[in-house]
Amino acid sequence: MVDFILLGFGNDWELQPLLFLLFLMIYFATVAGNFIIIVIVVADRNFHTPMYYFLGNLSFLEICSTTSILPRFLASLLTGDRTMTLNGCVAQLCTFALMVATESLLLMVMSYDRYLAICHPLRYPALMNGRICCQLVAGCWITSFLLTTTVNSSLFHLPFCGSKEIDHFFCDFSPMIKLSCGDTQTLQLATFTIGGIGLLVSCSLTMTSYSFIISTILRIPSITGRRKAFSTCSSHLTVVTIFYGSMITVYVFPIANMPKVLHKIFSVFYTVLTPMINPFIYTLRNKEVHESLRRASLKLTAFRNRHRHLKDRY
Repeated sequence: MVDFILLGFGNDWELQPLLFLLFLMIYFATVAGNFIIIVIVVADRNFHTPMYYFLGNLSFLEICSTTSILPRFLASLLTGDRTMTLNGCVAQLCTFALMVATESLLLMVMSYDRYLAICHPLRYPALMNGRICCQLVAGCWITSFLLTTTVNSSLFHLPFCGSKEIDHFFCDFSPMIKLSCGDTQTLQLATFTIGGIGLLVSCSLTMTSYSFIISTILRIPSITGRRKAFSTCSSHLTVVTIFYGSMITVYVFPIANMPKVLHKIFSVFYTVLTPMINPFIYTLRNKEVHESLRRASLKLTAFRNRHRHLKDRY
């Protein structure tokens, strides 16, 4: 069985505890922030709408994608054991690729949802009902699963010889494929074609939706109406820009002379930081979420006070 060694961020052992604490806090913040959004979407009836249904699914994807990478990386920082088997590496790569591909398609679906809501408000309830929402989300998952499994499963059959060191903090495709001593040109071409076209198509369709959205918003006569319409999609547009920008920089248009450290930093941005900041982007300017959190806080305070009162009484 082939064992790989993930080099991470170097052998500076004095830096490892600091990195462990940093990434541990990021992981907790990511899981907590996205979990809160999922709970709000499920528990509060005011959020049983297509937009928040998609947002809940996006938060679930963010938790899964981060969990596919950070716990293993944190364990290596804590114990110093950086080895991973071939099966473990491919499993991590397949899981992360599935989450990223699904997120890319889901962001496209969310932009289409905002397009219908703003450009065709009268037809929106008929065009985006519960059944259609479930079909769109299921389509994102199934399409991503078929594409990523078809490409990444071939890694099991590649021969690996010589160095087993992966100069990365997780099993990414490019650093891993460089260690194979077999012919990987066909696999690399297929992966680049499927991944590049899929990412660019979803990004292009998303940007097309927003071009129609912005055009429609600018035609709204009142300033208040324009501000209200734009506030419903500004958070999603921010997330889309960060996600597609970092992904295209790393995978579609890689810089040949980019230092490996810089490549890792870009990778940290889209694998770790983006899932952490997404919940804050969606909630900072969302009055509905603020109100839901306030109501939940009041209910929790009332429950604690009642429990304390009963405890003191008996």
